[in-house]
Amino acid sequence: MIVRTTAAITGTERDVAGTGWRSKRIVLGGDGVGFSFHETTIDAGTEHEFHYRYHVEAVWLIEGEGTLTDLDNDLTYELEPGSMYLLDEHERHRLHARTEMRMMCVFNPPVTGQEVHDSNGVYPLVAANAV
Repeated sequence: MIVRTTAAITGTERDVAGTGWRSKRIVLGGDGVGFSFHETTIDAGTEHEFHYRYHVEAVWLIEGEGTLTDLDNDLTYELEPGSMYLLDEHERHRLHARTEMRMMCVFNPPVTGQEVHDSNGVYPLVAANAV
């Protein structure tokens, strides 16, 4: 059994931030459960483009409002608390946060925590070593 709190993760190597975003990686590939689970916060007024070419991502918006644009299909969706989106076809997408957005995210295959978005917003596929 694994029990963790976001308070315990804060300030550790599982607490990763960039310009306008922060991701607390609660479950990672090294935990050996076949997915990773993150709390991600996007700052109000920011916009970010992502493309998870090698991962399927499910996102549940807990707090905040914004838009999600599917860049592959030229569709835009309004997001509010209770919204979920699933990137099941590896869609390139843009998030625009009108207010601070807090989301819970699941990745499959799991991320290791060492990935960095490349210039296209893509995470590389990195094999996880179980701890």
